Amino acid sequence: MPQTIAFTKGQGTGNDFILLPDPDGELDLSDAQVAALCDRRFGIGADGILRVVRTPAILDGHQAAADGAEWFMDYRNADGSPAEMCGNGIRVYVRYLLETGLAELPVDGSLLIGTRAGVKRVSRPDEHLEVDLGEWRTEEDEVLVRAKGLPVARPGLSVDVGNPHVVVALSGPDELDGLDLAVQPILDPAPRDGANIEFVVPSDPLVHHGVGSIRLRVFERGVGETLSCGTGVAAAALAVRHWAGAAAPDRWTVDVPGGTLSVRMVDGRVLLSGPASLVFSGQVALA
Repeated sequence: MPQTIAFTKGQGTGNDFILLPDPDGELDLSDAQVAALCDRRFGIGADGILRVVRTPAILDGHQAAADGAEWFMDYRNADGSPAEMCGNGIRVYVRYLLETGLAELPVDGSLLIGTRAGVKRVSRPDEHLEVDLGEWRTEEDEVLVRAKGLPVARPGLSVDVGNPHVVVALSGPDELDGLDLAVQPILDPAPRDGANIEFVVPSDPLVHHGVGSIRLRVFERGVGETLSCGTGVAAAALAVRHWAGAAAPDRWTVDVPGGTLSVRMVDGRVLLSGPASLVFSGQVALA
């Protein structure tokens, strides 16, 4: 008889997730089971799965537990592959903890969450949740990106914000809208563990009242095109700031197909904020 499990569906700017409560780490999903749950025609449908597990109950969480995080975000892409971090997912994850009473987050406080990219601090400075993604790293080696809809390969900047990204600047909105991201872009050289790919165009003007503004579309490894990617938003803002030079601002708004997110850089760290909500809950039988 198939096992029946509880779930909650959540989303952050259209980046959607299936949250599975498993505090004691008893649930062991195969890649095929994850893919089946995330299937938009035969399953619940999502860009990935967030397993809600206490850090002592998961091997990956041991270091997180030592660093003071009670909860670990076990994130799996829609194809079942594990991922280091998810900027939208972690806000949805914390929203779930708060609304189910598993954690508390005072307005002037913060909550530590374990991830495969280390412990992340989430706060609530306003009506939105903000996650400190930590330090970032850019790679000087150029990556060429080929995508359907672009006549020639474009150079991309590699940015690591806990997971890998390649950011590509396009000439304008027409090029961005003309991309066919139903076809996976090709990276040359191909990163060993793959990368999310962000295609970005600046707003006009790029900076208004000291805040930068850009628009992007993203192809996520293990998923495909998504309406939003939190870490990709941060990586894109960092890349454009890098290209713009020393006078570029430390605050950015980023428009994605699913909405708008905010990014700020403080003391060598990058922080991401935006909406996160729970949509519905239910039960599902595992195949």
